[in-house]
Amino acid sequence: MTATNTRTKATDCKAPAKATAKKAVEPAKRSKKRAVEPTKVAKRREVVAEQAEQTAAQVRTALKRIPVDRIDRDPNQPREHFDQAKLNELAGSLRTIGQQQPISVRYNPGTRRYTLIMGERRWRAAQIANLTELDALVQHGIKDGDRTILMKAVAENVGRADMTELEEAKAFHRLVEDDGYTIDEVAEGVGRSAAYVGWRMDLLKLCGTAQEAMAKGHLPPALAWYVSKLSTDNQARFIAKYLRGQFASTRDAEAFVNACRAEEERRASQGSFFVLADETTASPTRDAQAALPGAHDVSDDERERIIADRTRLTKRVDKLSTAGEILSELVAADPDELAALLAGVGGGVAGYRQRIEHLRDLTTKAIKNLRDAQAIAAVRAGAIEINPDAAAAA
Repeated sequence: MTATNTRTKATDCKAPAKATAKKAVEPAKRSKKRAVEPTKVAKRREVVAEQAEQTAAQVRTALKRIPVDRIDRDPNQPREHFDQAKLNELAGSLRTIGQQQPISVRYNPGTRRYTLIMGERRWRAAQIANLTELDALVQHGIKDGDRTILMKAVAENVGRADMTELEEAKAFHRLVEDDGYTIDEVAEGVGRSAAYVGWRMDLLKLCGTAQEAMAKGHLPPALAWYVSKLSTDNQARFIAKYLRGQFASTRDAEAFVNACRAEEERRASQGSFFVLADETTASPTRDAQAALPGAHDVSDDERERIIADRTRLTKRVDKLSTAGEILSELVAADPDELAALLAGVGGGVAGYRQRIEHLRDLTTKAIKNLRDAQAIAAVRAGAIEINPDAAAAA
């Protein structure tokens, strides 16, 4: 009895101790759990904040109506000139039927204003029409200086009738030189060929006088490209001749420019160079022999050959008057009479018509050759040859 009671008491004494120990452990576990939980919450909050920041940095586009007076033009806009009459027409359309296409802008969080990406004509016309708001595709997350902005603006405007060739040239140049695009990338971005982009950029080689003439519409773009291949001095002198109306047609002017370029290359290969003579130094009565190719070093034998071939060729060309008389007769003939006269011969009317058409094709090619020859002769007759060594010695 005594032993049993003793064991019971011992057991009773130990039981509370275990319970106490268990209770002591549980708060510790709970305390440890509470210490970890805030850390996980903080990490989750950091992740959420980071994701929100990344989302805010991404470009997002929203269509909304924004105040006109909170929109600024892009200083890098490729177009520099806007036709006022066409702007007035667009303003009238905005008043009558409203805005048909939204403009594109980027939002600037720092200033809470908008900068145009595309649609400056509509924005300008809206101001003329006294509109207070415009529909706009607002892009968030585009940073100032993003090179894609200029590409989008150029792509929208390239090929439009009211964007000049020089404006395109300057825009392409900025994309290549400032934004690091290749010519092929620019071509793909604006939907043009690489040759087109390069052709436009060549126009920036024009001297100031030529660029001004082109901007005013006095110098056709196609001719301007040929002019850009000349030296700066010859560009200016050619433009002076062209604006004075010294060429019968644009083709004649183009042939003259090409002859100038060929003469520049020929003289450079001989160790000299030339500039076109201006009106004060040109001599219309200059001796024809001085206009011979390389006149300063033509041998006597070569000079005699040229004179002999000249006589032979001019005699044959002079016989063209006979062909002219025949053609005049055909022009004056009555079609009924021609049918009666030629229908019964070999080949008939169709055969003679084919022969005349063949002559026409040959005549077209001969005219081009003579145009080029005329240009070459004019360039050599109106050129000042300069030997760099002689010039330096003087």
